Amino acid sequence: MSSADRYNAAFAPRPDLRKRVLDAVARRHEPESLFYDIAGYIIELQNAIGQEAGASQEENPSKKRKLEHRPVQSTTWDKSTFCTFADVSFSIPQRKKLTLELSQSPKQGLRATNPSGDIEFAFSWESVKNVVCLPVPEKAQSQYNFCIFADIPGDSSPSQALWTVPDTAPKDGAFVGGQSAQPGDTYRTLLTALINTALKAHNKKVIEPQSQEFASQIVQAHRKGETAFHIKAFRGSKDGFLFLLSSGIVWGFKKPLEFFPFDSIDSVSYTSVLQRTFNLNIAVRTSEDANVQEFEFSMIDQADFAGIDAYVKRHQLQDASMAEQRRAKKLNINGIKAADVAEGTDEQEEGELEKARREAEEIEDEEEEEDENFDPGSEGESEGSGESSEEDGGGGEEGEGGDLVEEELGSEAEDVDEDEDD
Repeated sequence: MSSADRYNAAFAPRPDLRKRVLDAVARRHEPESLFYDIAGYIIELQNAIGQEAGASQEENPSKKRKLEHRPVQSTTWDKSTFCTFADVSFSIPQRKKLTLELSQSPKQGLRATNPSGDIEFAFSWESVKNVVCLPVPEKAQSQYNFCIFADIPGDSSPSQALWTVPDTAPKDGAFVGGQSAQPGDTYRTLLTALINTALKAHNKKVIEPQSQEFASQIVQAHRKGETAFHIKAFRGSKDGFLFLLSSGIVWGFKKPLEFFPFDSIDSVSYTSVLQRTFNLNIAVRTSEDANVQEFEFSMIDQADFAGIDAYVKRHQLQDASMAEQRRAKKLNINGIKAADVAEGTDEQEEGELEKARREAEEIEDEEEEEDENFDPGSEGESEGSGESSEEDGGGGEEGEGGDLVEEELGSEAEDVDEDEDD
């Protein structure tokens, strides 16, 4: 490439800059070769940067690459079992709209495909540990998040997926396959029914919040009259929401999601309890041999404290000793059953009641004994008598009383004695 070619190539994106250089050369008679050299240097830099970018892409694939371990081989999927939802908004593992495909066969799973038909990610139903359907807080229109928690062997990163659907009936052509949509069906009800059918063979189902577990006391200004199931909190600098469910606690919706099943929770405690807010600490054991890891969720409104505390006590999450029994029950160690745990709890409560009753009886007996031995003494006398009693000493009342009788009634008593003798 000649000097002139390099010059033209370097300044091709900026013809205005090229003109200014030519004008400067014409006015000031600057050596044109200097600008040719500068142009050549720019071209060399551009080529070097392009080569480095290419090498970087080979070593570190783009963020939009298909996720390793996630896709299931297309040969294992029977498309006749698919139920398809088009234009579903995903947030995890990728933020984009994809087509969600669900297999009703328990031996297959779910996957998301792009407009070209390529699989972006997939999970087998066997690898799925929990599916949670949660209302999306702080939205003017009702929406639901479906959260997938999976366990894929050999994948150390969290195996999760999250997509959002409106609480409306599917648009025409958006839902294809499986059972036909009935009047009143929404994205949420259809997806829940399809996933429950596939997970039934694995003794699982979609978990949804329930009022009897927890319902927030904070009124939603944008949707008054609607029950709120979320607890707004912060984990570090990230804001999010806690959901207290029948089988565990979920934290969302920032990446990564967290799900704390009861059998992994060692204890729950409260810290930084102030007039308006408090912090909730959840101590979790990820595996039998792992150390306990504590998750702190801060700035929780005091209005939800009573509901949270009732939930914690109902599931006995504040007692670290119960965690061992929950894990043993999960692993079926020593045949521990929920009835046994409940029976032990009743006995403990009965013992505490008996102890409290005994203490109350002892206090009552002591009070009765004090009443029997009570001597009003100077308290029942007039002020003057009381002062005289204090001056004369505690034991002078009987003698003083005897002298008064003898002085006042002595002569009359003698007359009575004489009459009796006669």
